[in-house]
Amino acid sequence: MPAIIPLKQGNLHINWQKELGQAFTSPEQLLGYLKIDAAPWQAGFAARRLFPMRVPRPFADKMVKGDANDPLLRQVLPLGDEFADVPGFVTDPLDEHDSALPGLLHKYRSRVLLVVRGGCAINCRYCFRRHFPYAENSPDQAGWQAALAYIAAHPEINEVILSGGDPLMAKDNHLAHLFAELSAIPHLKRLRIHTRLPVVIPARLTDGLRELLSNSRLQAVMVLHINHANELDDDLSQRLNSWRQAGITLLNQSVLLAGVNDDADTLCALSERLFSAGILPYYLHQLDKVAGAAHFAVSDAKAKALMAELLAELPGFLVPKLVREIGGEANKTPIDLGLEPTQS
Repeated sequence: MPAIIPLKQGNLHINWQKELGQAFTSPEQLLGYLKIDAAPWQAGFAARRLFPMRVPRPFADKMVKGDANDPLLRQVLPLGDEFADVPGFVTDPLDEHDSALPGLLHKYRSRVLLVVRGGCAINCRYCFRRHFPYAENSPDQAGWQAALAYIAAHPEINEVILSGGDPLMAKDNHLAHLFAELSAIPHLKRLRIHTRLPVVIPARLTDGLRELLSNSRLQAVMVLHINHANELDDDLSQRLNSWRQAGITLLNQSVLLAGVNDDADTLCALSERLFSAGILPYYLHQLDKVAGAAHFAVSDAKAKALMAELLAELPGFLVPKLVREIGGEANKTPIDLGLEPTQS
Protein backbone atom coordinates (compact mmCIF):
# COMPACT_ATOMS: atom_id res chain seq x y z
CA MET A 1 0.00 0.00 0.00
CA PRO A 2 1.64 3.29 -1.03
CA ALA A 3 2.27 5.88 1.64
CA ILE A 4 -0.20 8.73 1.77
CA ILE A 5 1.32 12.10 2.56
CA PRO A 6 -0.56 13.76 5.46
CA LEU A 7 -2.53 16.81 4.45
CA LYS A 8 -2.42 20.19 6.08
CA GLN A 9 -5.98 21.24 6.64
CA GLY A 10 -6.80 24.91 6.62
CA ASN A 11 -9.43 27.52 5.96
CA LEU A 12 -8.51 27.78 2.27
CA HIS A 13 -9.80 24.22 1.76
CA ILE A 14 -13.15 25.31 3.14
CA ASN A 15 -13.26 28.60 1.27
CA TRP A 16 -12.97 27.21 -2.25
CA GLN A 17 -15.92 24.94 -1.68
CA LYS A 18 -17.92 27.83 -0.25
CA GLU A 19 -17.10 29.88 -3.36
CA LEU A 20 -18.21 26.95 -5.50
CA GLY A 21 -21.57 26.84 -3.75
CA GLN A 22 -22.13 30.55 -4.34
CA ALA A 23 -21.53 30.49 -8.10
CA PHE A 24 -23.97 32.26 -10.41
CA THR A 25 -26.26 29.82 -12.21
CA SER A 26 -28.67 32.38 -13.63
CA PRO A 27 -27.76 34.84 -16.43
CA GLU A 28 -30.16 37.39 -14.97
CA GLN A 29 -28.36 37.28 -11.61
CA LEU A 30 -24.93 37.54 -13.21
CA LEU A 31 -25.89 40.46 -15.45
CA GLY A 32 -27.58 42.18 -12.52
CA TYR A 33 -24.37 41.77 -10.49
CA LEU A 34 -22.45 43.33 -13.39
CA LYS A 35 -25.01 46.15 -13.78
CA ILE A 36 -25.83 45.14 -17.36
CA ASP A 37 -29.38 45.30 -18.79
CA ALA A 38 -30.44 41.69 -19.40
CA ALA A 39 -33.20 42.53 -21.89
CA PRO A 40 -31.10 42.43 -25.10
CA TRP A 41 -29.72 39.02 -24.12
CA GLN A 42 -32.86 37.44 -22.69
CA ALA A 43 -33.77 35.36 -25.75
CA GLY A 44 -30.49 33.44 -25.51
CA PHE A 45 -30.83 32.39 -21.91
CA ALA A 46 -32.71 29.24 -22.96
CA ALA A 47 -29.29 27.89 -24.04
CA ARG A 48 -28.90 26.83 -20.43
CA ARG A 49 -31.05 23.85 -21.42
CA LEU A 50 -28.24 22.76 -23.73
CA PHE A 51 -25.48 23.32 -21.18
CA PRO A 52 -26.03 24.65 -17.65
CA MET A 53 -24.51 27.95 -16.60
CA ARG A 54 -22.05 28.17 -13.72
CA VAL A 55 -19.85 31.18 -12.95
CA PRO A 56 -18.01 31.56 -9.61
CA ARG A 57 -18.08 35.02 -8.08
CA PRO A 58 -14.28 35.48 -8.03
CA PHE A 59 -14.32 35.10 -11.83
CA ALA A 60 -17.26 37.50 -12.18
CA ASP A 61 -15.28 40.00 -10.10
CA LYS A 62 -12.64 40.07 -12.86
CA MET A 63 -15.24 41.25 -15.40
CA VAL A 64 -15.72 44.94 -16.15
CA LYS A 65 -19.03 46.10 -14.69
CA GLY A 66 -21.37 47.60 -17.25
CA ASP A 67 -19.53 46.08 -20.25
CA ALA A 68 -21.75 43.61 -22.09
CA ASN A 69 -18.84 42.78 -24.40
CA ASP A 70 -16.40 41.95 -21.63
CA PRO A 71 -14.20 39.09 -22.92
CA LEU A 72 -14.61 37.06 -19.74
CA LEU A 73 -18.39 37.46 -19.74
CA ARG A 74 -18.56 36.40 -23.38
CA GLN A 75 -17.01 33.03 -22.46
CA VAL A 76 -19.76 32.12 -20.00
CA LEU A 77 -22.99 33.89 -21.02
CA PRO A 78 -25.54 31.57 -22.71
CA LEU A 79 -26.52 32.93 -26.13
CA GLY A 80 -29.05 32.03 -28.80
CA ASP A 81 -26.12 31.28 -31.12
CA GLU A 82 -25.74 27.95 -29.31
CA PHE A 83 -28.88 26.66 -31.00
CA ALA A 84 -27.35 27.03 -34.47
CA ASP A 85 -26.89 23.71 -36.28
CA VAL A 86 -23.62 24.28 -38.12
CA PRO A 87 -22.20 21.57 -40.43
CA GLY A 88 -19.02 20.06 -39.00
CA PHE A 89 -19.84 20.94 -35.38
CA VAL A 90 -20.71 17.74 -33.51
CA THR A 91 -21.26 16.44 -29.99
CA ASP A 92 -18.00 14.44 -29.87
CA PRO A 93 -15.44 16.45 -31.87
CA LEU A 94 -12.44 14.47 -30.58
CA ASP A 95 -13.91 10.96 -30.74
CA GLU A 96 -13.58 10.54 -26.98
CA HIS A 97 -16.90 9.01 -26.05
CA ASP A 98 -15.57 5.47 -26.34
CA SER A 99 -12.94 5.28 -23.58
CA ALA A 100 -10.48 2.45 -22.83
CA LEU A 101 -12.14 2.05 -19.42
CA PRO A 102 -14.71 4.19 -17.62
CA GLY A 103 -12.84 7.36 -16.63
CA LEU A 104 -9.65 6.49 -18.56
CA LEU A 105 -8.76 7.72 -22.07
CA HIS A 106 -5.66 6.27 -23.75
CA LYS A 107 -5.33 8.58 -26.76
CA TYR A 108 -1.55 8.96 -26.83
CA ARG A 109 0.97 6.12 -26.58
CA SER A 110 2.93 7.35 -23.53
CA ARG A 111 0.16 9.25 -21.75
CA VAL A 112 -3.25 8.42 -20.37
CA LEU A 113 -5.94 10.79 -19.23
CA LEU A 114 -8.01 10.19 -16.11
CA VAL A 115 -11.38 11.88 -15.82
CA VAL A 116 -11.11 12.57 -12.09
CA ARG A 117 -14.30 14.62 -11.82
CA GLY A 118 -17.04 15.25 -14.36
CA GLY A 119 -18.01 18.65 -13.03
CA CYS A 120 -16.31 22.01 -13.52
CA ALA A 121 -16.32 25.12 -11.38
CA ILE A 122 -17.22 27.10 -14.50
CA ASN A 123 -19.07 26.06 -17.63
CA CYS A 124 -17.35 27.76 -20.56
CA ARG A 125 -19.76 27.86 -23.49
CA TYR A 126 -17.13 26.58 -25.95
CA CYS A 127 -16.21 23.53 -23.82
CA PHE A 128 -15.41 20.61 -26.12
CA ARG A 129 -16.74 18.19 -23.51
CA ARG A 130 -20.09 19.94 -23.04
CA HIS A 131 -21.77 16.78 -24.37
CA PHE A 132 -19.36 14.26 -22.83
CA PRO A 133 -21.10 11.31 -21.11
CA TYR A 134 -19.65 11.96 -17.67
CA ALA A 135 -22.23 9.69 -16.05
CA GLU A 136 -20.67 6.77 -17.93
CA ASN A 137 -17.17 7.88 -16.96
CA SER A 138 -17.48 8.23 -13.20
CA PRO A 139 -15.93 5.02 -11.95
CA ASP A 140 -16.61 3.65 -8.50
CA GLN A 141 -13.81 2.31 -6.29
CA ALA A 142 -13.56 -0.89 -8.32
CA GLY A 143 -13.45 1.20 -11.50
CA TRP A 144 -10.57 3.26 -10.17
CA GLN A 145 -8.66 0.11 -9.26
CA ALA A 146 -9.23 -1.15 -12.81
CA ALA A 147 -7.88 2.13 -14.24
CA LEU A 148 -4.80 1.95 -12.01
CA ALA A 149 -4.26 -1.69 -12.97
CA TYR A 150 -4.48 -0.70 -16.65
CA ILE A 151 -1.75 1.92 -16.17
CA ALA A 152 0.41 -0.51 -14.21
CA ALA A 153 0.08 -3.09 -16.99
CA HIS A 154 1.23 -0.67 -19.72
CA PRO A 155 4.91 0.17 -19.19
CA GLU A 156 4.88 2.47 -22.22
CA ILE A 157 2.82 4.95 -20.17
CA ASN A 158 5.08 7.42 -18.38
CA GLU A 159 2.69 10.27 -17.73
CA VAL A 160 -0.81 10.55 -16.30
CA ILE A 161 -2.93 13.56 -17.12
CA LEU A 162 -5.67 14.42 -14.66
CA SER A 163 -8.57 16.06 -16.41
CA GLY A 164 -12.34 16.24 -16.33
CA GLY A 165 -14.51 18.24 -15.99
CA ASP A 166 -11.89 19.66 -13.70
CA PRO A 167 -9.72 17.32 -11.59
CA LEU A 168 -9.36 19.91 -8.83
CA MET A 169 -13.08 19.58 -8.14
CA ALA A 170 -11.95 16.55 -6.14
CA LYS A 171 -11.15 17.18 -2.49
CA ASP A 172 -7.53 17.12 -1.40
CA ASN A 173 -7.89 13.88 0.57
CA HIS A 174 -9.18 12.10 -2.55
CA LEU A 175 -6.31 13.51 -4.60
CA ALA A 176 -3.83 12.47 -1.92
CA HIS A 177 -4.97 8.88 -2.23
CA LEU A 178 -4.86 8.99 -6.03
CA PHE A 179 -1.38 10.57 -6.08
CA ALA A 180 -0.10 7.88 -3.71
CA GLU A 181 -1.49 5.10 -5.89
CA LEU A 182 0.03 6.61 -9.03
CA SER A 183 3.43 7.24 -7.46
CA ALA A 184 3.62 3.52 -6.59
CA ILE A 185 3.61 2.61 -10.30
CA PRO A 186 7.33 2.54 -11.10
CA HIS A 187 7.26 3.43 -14.81
CA LEU A 188 5.36 6.69 -14.27
CA LYS A 189 7.51 9.82 -14.40
CA ARG A 190 5.11 12.74 -14.49
CA LEU A 191 1.76 13.80 -13.17
CA ARG A 192 0.04 16.55 -15.14
CA ILE A 193 -3.04 18.43 -13.99
CA HIS A 194 -5.17 20.31 -16.49
CA THR A 195 -7.33 22.79 -14.66
CA ARG A 196 -9.21 26.06 -14.91
CA LEU A 197 -10.45 25.98 -11.34
CA PRO A 198 -7.66 28.12 -9.78
CA VAL A 199 -8.33 30.76 -12.45
CA VAL A 200 -11.96 31.09 -11.44
CA ILE A 201 -11.49 30.34 -7.70
CA PRO A 202 -7.88 31.13 -6.69
CA ALA A 203 -8.52 29.79 -3.17
CA ARG A 204 -8.44 26.28 -4.69
CA LEU A 205 -4.63 26.56 -4.60
CA THR A 206 -4.45 25.22 -1.07
CA ASP A 207 -1.17 24.78 0.81
CA GLY A 208 -2.06 21.12 1.32
CA LEU A 209 -2.45 20.41 -2.38
CA ARG A 210 0.79 22.22 -3.18
CA GLU A 211 2.67 20.12 -0.65
CA LEU A 212 1.14 16.93 -1.99
CA LEU A 213 2.53 17.69 -5.41
CA SER A 214 5.87 19.08 -4.34
CA ASN A 215 6.53 16.04 -2.10
CA SER A 216 5.58 13.48 -4.74
CA ARG A 217 8.32 11.49 -6.47
CA LEU A 218 6.47 12.25 -9.72
CA GLN A 219 7.37 15.47 -11.55
CA ALA A 220 4.35 17.72 -11.20
CA VAL A 221 3.07 19.90 -14.01
CA MET A 222 0.01 22.11 -13.80
CA VAL A 223 -1.47 23.32 -17.09
CA LEU A 224 -3.79 26.24 -16.54
CA HIS A 225 -6.51 27.32 -18.96
CA ILE A 226 -6.31 31.09 -19.28
CA ASN A 227 -7.63 32.81 -22.39
CA HIS A 228 -7.30 36.50 -21.56
CA ALA A 229 -4.89 38.58 -19.48
CA ASN A 230 -7.78 39.88 -17.36
CA GLU A 231 -8.20 36.38 -15.93
CA LEU A 232 -4.79 36.55 -14.27
CA ASP A 233 -4.98 39.12 -11.47
CA ASP A 234 -2.53 39.87 -8.65
CA ASP A 235 -4.20 37.46 -6.22
CA LEU A 236 -3.85 34.50 -8.56
CA SER A 237 -0.30 35.51 -9.56
CA GLN A 238 0.84 35.65 -5.95
CA ARG A 239 -0.66 32.26 -5.12
CA LEU A 240 0.92 30.67 -8.20
CA ASN A 241 4.30 32.09 -7.27
CA SER A 242 4.49 29.83 -4.21
CA TRP A 243 3.63 26.82 -6.39
CA ARG A 244 6.39 27.67 -8.81
CA GLN A 245 8.84 28.07 -5.94
CA ALA A 246 7.78 24.63 -4.73
CA GLY A 247 9.10 23.17 -7.99
CA ILE A 248 5.79 22.70 -9.79
CA THR A 249 6.05 23.48 -13.50
CA LEU A 250 3.36 25.94 -14.63
CA LEU A 251 2.16 26.02 -18.24
CA ASN A 252 -0.83 27.58 -19.94
CA GLN A 253 -3.01 26.64 -22.84
CA SER A 254 -5.58 28.91 -24.42
CA VAL A 255 -8.32 28.55 -26.96
CA LEU A 256 -8.50 31.07 -29.80
CA LEU A 257 -11.99 32.53 -29.44
CA ALA A 258 -13.82 35.07 -31.59
CA GLY A 259 -14.71 38.16 -29.58
CA VAL A 260 -12.48 37.11 -26.68
CA ASN A 261 -8.83 36.98 -27.72
CA ASP A 262 -8.73 37.02 -31.53
CA ASP A 263 -6.42 40.01 -31.93
CA ALA A 264 -2.65 40.26 -31.64
CA ASP A 265 -2.58 42.90 -28.91
CA THR A 266 -4.76 40.75 -26.64
CA LEU A 267 -2.66 37.63 -27.23
CA CYS A 268 0.59 39.52 -26.66
CA ALA A 269 -0.77 40.95 -23.41
CA LEU A 270 -1.75 37.44 -22.32
CA SER A 271 1.72 36.01 -22.96
CA GLU A 272 3.39 38.89 -21.13
CA ARG A 273 1.04 38.55 -18.14
CA LEU A 274 1.57 34.80 -18.00
CA PHE A 275 5.34 35.11 -17.97
CA SER A 276 5.26 37.78 -15.28
CA ALA A 277 3.41 35.21 -13.14
CA GLY A 278 5.96 32.47 -13.89
CA ILE A 279 3.75 30.62 -16.39
CA LEU A 280 4.96 29.63 -19.85
CA PRO A 281 2.55 29.87 -22.80
CA TYR A 282 2.18 26.34 -24.14
CA TYR A 283 -0.59 25.86 -26.67
CA LEU A 284 -2.99 28.13 -28.52
CA HIS A 285 -5.75 25.79 -29.66
CA GLN A 286 -7.98 26.23 -32.63
CA LEU A 287 -11.51 25.68 -31.39
CA ASP A 288 -12.65 22.06 -31.19
CA LYS A 289 -15.77 21.91 -33.34
CA VAL A 290 -18.30 21.05 -30.68
CA ALA A 291 -21.99 21.58 -31.34
CA GLY A 292 -23.20 24.88 -29.88
CA ALA A 293 -19.89 26.75 -30.09
CA ALA A 294 -19.56 27.66 -33.78
CA HIS A 295 -19.91 31.38 -32.99
CA PHE A 296 -16.51 31.23 -31.25
CA ALA A 297 -14.67 29.88 -34.30
CA VAL A 298 -11.78 31.81 -35.88
CA SER A 299 -10.68 30.93 -39.41
CA ASP A 300 -7.31 29.27 -39.97
CA ALA A 301 -6.30 32.20 -42.20
CA LYS A 302 -6.88 34.68 -39.39
CA ALA A 303 -5.20 32.40 -36.84
CA LYS A 304 -2.07 32.18 -39.01
CA ALA A 305 -2.01 35.96 -39.49
CA LEU A 306 -2.25 36.44 -35.73
CA MET A 307 0.63 34.03 -35.15
CA ALA A 308 2.78 35.97 -37.62
CA GLU A 309 2.11 39.12 -35.61
CA LEU A 310 2.99 37.35 -32.34
CA LEU A 311 6.26 36.09 -33.78
CA ALA A 312 7.15 39.62 -34.85
CA GLU A 313 6.25 41.12 -31.48
CA LEU A 314 7.27 38.56 -28.83
CA PRO A 315 10.41 36.59 -28.00
CA GLY A 316 10.07 33.01 -29.17
CA PHE A 317 9.58 31.56 -25.70
CA LEU A 318 6.43 33.63 -25.25
CA VAL A 319 4.79 32.45 -28.48
CA PRO A 320 2.46 29.47 -27.91
CA LYS A 321 2.21 26.71 -30.50
CA LEU A 322 -0.88 26.99 -32.68
CA VAL A 323 -2.41 23.51 -32.72
CA ARG A 324 -5.53 21.62 -33.53
CA GLU A 325 -6.66 18.37 -31.94
CA ILE A 326 -7.96 15.81 -34.40
CA GLY A 327 -9.82 12.78 -33.09
CA GLY A 328 -7.82 9.58 -33.52
CA GLU A 329 -4.48 11.30 -34.12
CA ALA A 330 -1.53 10.30 -31.93
CA ASN A 331 -0.78 13.86 -30.87
CA LYS A 332 -1.97 17.40 -31.26
CA THR A 333 -1.42 18.66 -34.79
CA PRO A 334 0.69 21.82 -35.24
CA ILE A 335 -0.84 24.16 -37.80
CA ASP A 336 1.59 25.08 -40.57
CA LEU A 337 1.89 28.87 -40.51
CA GLY A 338 3.27 28.99 -44.06
CA LEU A 339 5.91 31.53 -43.07
CA GLU A 340 8.97 29.87 -44.58
CA PRO A 341 10.29 31.98 -47.47
CA THR A 342 10.09 30.36 -50.89
CA GLN A 343 13.48 28.94 -51.94
CA SER A 344 14.64 30.08 -55.35
